[in-house]
Amino acid sequence: MLTDDEKAFITYWEKNSLRQKYSTRPFMVGMSAGFVLGISLIAVVFSGWYERANMVANSRLSAGVFLLAILGISFFMAFMYRKFRWETKEQQYRELLAKKKSQGKNKD
Repeated sequence: MLTDDEKAFITYWEKNSLRQKYSTRPFMVGMSAGFVLGISLIAVVFSGWYERANMVANSRLSAGVFLLAILGISFFMAFMYRKFRWETKEQQYRELLAKKKSQGKNKD
């Protein structure tokens, strides 16, 4: 037997599946997580925590390349986070439909 929440989710996901797939909100959450990771990398490099890595970074790495890498990481995390959220909800939707279908067969 499906609960009321499960029925509500099925109805919601049937209407909003495609809208959620291309939504900007999960993308922005993933983007902010990527920026946090990038800022923490900057903090580690400039804090001098690992002296040898700091020397190598200062001699071989330009600031522009470092910022582009952080932007790349941020966009990648944003894309993957949005995709992961959508896939998780789609999986839940399909499981609930299978549960509903199997309950319909058991009643007969």
